[in-house]
Amino acid sequence: MGEVHDPTFVALLIAVVSRYQDALDWARERAVKQHGAISLSSDTFDFTETEYYTPAMGSELKKQFLVFERLIDPSALAGIKRQTNDWEAEYAALGHHAEPRPLNLDPGYITAAKLVLASTKDHAHRIYLRDGIYAEVTLAYRQRRWQPLEWTYPDYRRDDFQQFFTRCRELVLNCGGDSGRVK
Repeated sequence: MGEVHDPTFVALLIAVVSRYQDALDWARERAVKQHGAISLSSDTFDFTETEYYTPAMGSELKKQFLVFERLIDPSALAGIKRQTNDWEAEYAALGHHAEPRPLNLDPGYITAAKLVLASTKDHAHRIYLRDGIYAEVTLAYRQRRWQPLEWTYPDYRRDDFQQFFTRCRELVLNCGGDSGRVK
């Protein structure tokens, strides 16, 4: 029988998508207020791999990743996903933009071994967490690089995204595991 252990804390990652810089800035401010200082943020990438979001969000979308200094218990992911969904609705209700969904927020976390994303949608490869939220391992770190899985979204396979995730992984490895902060 295996011995039960408390989970290792993980680095919170939030992907922010919009065609509007003010929406990206609003989301960043909201996330910092809730989760503390940002340890690492990516460049703003052109999000061109899919047209899935175009009807609700428009074209020429930008995507940015935020990683927070304060580590989280991985069991907090479901609550964080519910919270980011509320933020999306709150921003849309401000009425600053014509699109019904001017902002998309996708939280997850990074460990030395994997990148996990939260979702409201069930699928064969997703595990139910709680409160209508599921999680999936989106990338696995093996053989000194990020390995996509059968269901990994096309943008998460991009070299520039993976370079950023490698920087995040290095931060996690350097935090010492029990300090509670990514340096």
